[in-house]
Amino acid sequence: MKRKLLTTLLLLGLALGAFAGCRGTFSASQKAKTSDDPSVVLRIANCEEYIDLGDWGADETIELDDGTKIRGVDSMVKDYEKWYQETYGQKVRVEYSTYGTNEDLYNQMTLGNTFDLVCPSEYMIMKLMSEKRLVPLSKDFYEETKYHYYTKGVSPYIRDRLNDLRMGDERVGRYAAGYMWGTLGVVYNPEVVKDEDANHWNMFTNKAYRKRITIKDSIRDSFFGALGILNEKELKELEDKKQDPKEYEKRLDDMMNATDAKTVDQVESILTDMRENAYAMETDAGKQDLVTGKTGACLQWSGDAVFSMDQADEDGVALSYAVPEGASNLWFDGWVMMKDGIRQDKKKQQAAEAFIDFISRPDNVIRNMYYIGYTSCISGGDDPLIYDYLMYNYAADEDEKDTVDYDVSYFFRDTEGKGNYTFAVPKEQEKRQLFAQYPPEDVLERCVVMKCFDQEANQRISQMWTNIRCYRFPWEK
Repeated sequence: MKRKLLTTLLLLGLALGAFAGCRGTFSASQKAKTSDDPSVVLRIANCEEYIDLGDWGADETIELDDGTKIRGVDSMVKDYEKWYQETYGQKVRVEYSTYGTNEDLYNQMTLGNTFDLVCPSEYMIMKLMSEKRLVPLSKDFYEETKYHYYTKGVSPYIRDRLNDLRMGDERVGRYAAGYMWGTLGVVYNPEVVKDEDANHWNMFTNKAYRKRITIKDSIRDSFFGALGILNEKELKELEDKKQDPKEYEKRLDDMMNATDAKTVDQVESILTDMRENAYAMETDAGKQDLVTGKTGACLQWSGDAVFSMDQADEDGVALSYAVPEGASNLWFDGWVMMKDGIRQDKKKQQAAEAFIDFISRPDNVIRNMYYIGYTSCISGGDDPLIYDYLMYNYAADEDEKDTVDYDVSYFFRDTEGKGNYTFAVPKEQEKRQLFAQYPPEDVLERCVVMKCFDQEANQRISQMWTNIRCYRFPWEK
């Protein structure tokens, strides 16, 4: 399956940038040019390489079974400016900036950079909520009118998870519109790492894979993996509580969001072992190390996992993806409006919410997913285009024999829970790109959102991470 971003990077000699799906350096503002002075200026900040930048070749045109053709000629931002003027009769100029990590974004805003619309991860959204820095999405935004593509098309599964996630007494879904989502897991070469081992967090301390695996140079992701090792026994025992979903979810959430002093000390010990066992700690190079055979497995976000598998396919190497048993991380990136940017300006808020709607239109969702390789929070509602695109990528050929039925109904069903979205796929996709993009519902049941740390926990964990980072590999001394 071809990805625009993959193609671009291959042509550039696989330059290692900071594409991390809002998980892993702040660039100058990229101003969209327009010949006239618009009445609205919309300042948007997003992760690097996290939206369709256009310039697709004609051979990259996506043609679905119903004859629909999709191609990104201009950038998504430029197309939005045209669409907004045609739809609302008002000009808008987007000042579009990019950043590497959530922390980069936060630091830039702390230093005085002002944005109207930004796209951080769930924990940073929660932090901004706690600091009272966000503008809630308007009531009009949630009305199912003609151009409100987000409300009409967001997956009920994603909508419910965002609404279940709270900061204090407030729902995250009141402030955030989901953009991309996924899991944290393990990308591995099954010729090097056993499937059974890849399905357990303790693989990262398994001496059988010493210097053959990489871990994330990311405090939150590596901390979560270490929690999985620490709680392995308790997580296995917790399986018996699934008959009571609410109790199971609460205990799982508490266990995998623990930040007390005792837990942090135990995690530090495990992380020390993980780093000593690892080939390296990385933010982006792990994908290439895996493809070139330097390593056999790496801790990876699902979107980057798809990138790695696509890239390895080009080289004739079949990689797999696993979400470790017991528990894993479910993450979201979402669009939120900044209070110091919007400043009660109704026209600016309308333009910001319209941008969210525009990129939530099914054809634009497909453009973005194709370009970056991550999975959109949009299912399309009554519009079948996104599901058709899923089958375009993964459905088995009619004469293919080794197939399985793959059920994604949890994501595509309607708001009343109706709809059967099951189709035949090559059996290998149970462990590959499709699994990474749309894991089965029973896998997601054991995934939790990692919440933002409070000030005390943040200080404790930051000190722990400093201790871990002070360790040096022999060749680093």
